[in-house]
Amino acid sequence: MQKKVLGIDLGGTSVKLSILSKEGDVLQKWSIPTDNSDGGVKIVPGIIESIKHHLDLYRLTSEDFLGIGMGSPGAVNRSEGTVTGAFNLNWTTPQPVRETMEQETGIPFVIDNDANVAALGEKWRGAGGDNDDVVFITLGTGVGGGIVADGHLIHGTAGSGGEIGHMTVDPDGFECTCGKNGCLETVASATGVVKLARKHAEEYAGDSLLKKLIDDGQEINSKMIFDFAKDGDALAVIVVDRFAYFLGLACSHIGNLLNPASIIIGGGVSAAGEFLLEKVNKYYLGFAFPNVQQSTKLKLAELGNDAGVIGACYLAVAHASKYQ
Repeated sequence: MQKKVLGIDLGGTSVKLSILSKEGDVLQKWSIPTDNSDGGVKIVPGIIESIKHHLDLYRLTSEDFLGIGMGSPGAVNRSEGTVTGAFNLNWTTPQPVRETMEQETGIPFVIDNDANVAALGEKWRGAGGDNDDVVFITLGTGVGGGIVADGHLIHGTAGSGGEIGHMTVDPDGFECTCGKNGCLETVASATGVVKLARKHAEEYAGDSLLKKLIDDGQEINSKMIFDFAKDGDALAVIVVDRFAYFLGLACSHIGNLLNPASIIIGGGVSAAGEFLLEKVNKYYLGFAFPNVQQSTKLKLAELGNDAGVIGACYLAVAHASKYQ
């Protein structure tokens, strides 16, 4: 029987787990809540318990698996198999994830940053079409990213390669959680779009339902802003245009620097779909080098919530092939 792979996508609210074929087909999938209480000490034991339960359920043993791949938030030390600084998991000190996982499961384990792992998923089985040069941008609560160049993830000298969310696109703009001003994350994330809406609502004097909601102190979110823009709300149209300007500018920098086959846009905000892509592409083409305009295309992600587990599978298969 062909060996299978376990893929794990560790998030702040839930852990997605999958059993996959080594070609990246999802055979079984489930999820568990992320218990980040008590400094996150229960997270890895909870994952292990869930894996053991499901292996029993499907009558599988460690011998049936080629490896386990995992994507995690925070700073990942790939050679040590540890994670630190994953603040949404309450992991402030290095966590020996690989050591614990291998000890408890008996299956080879490999780990990388969650945005990098999702990039591998989209490169392999998603919008990237298994091209060796692909960049993935994920627009969620923040902005993450992963760069695949010549078939390899770019990690950089200290693991900060691919920090797309912290490219400066507006030097006089909003302060970022990283301490800088004007990072892409401050204007192109779900929270960033809301910041843009509040800023422009102050200056806008025309008729707009979005402005009325903001002036009235009501809660707004990125989906509402894009929906209002689709319906022609004048303030929402301005806000989405600014969002598209900043994201298009960032994509042009990526294109001019790396010239990948595609820049793939995913994450919750990308649910705005072609409406969003069309606007971003307009600015991207205005800023990109002529040859890059022709050869580097913007695309929407295709794998949705499965990008992380499929990328984790790719990671595990690549790791196993080194030792065969």
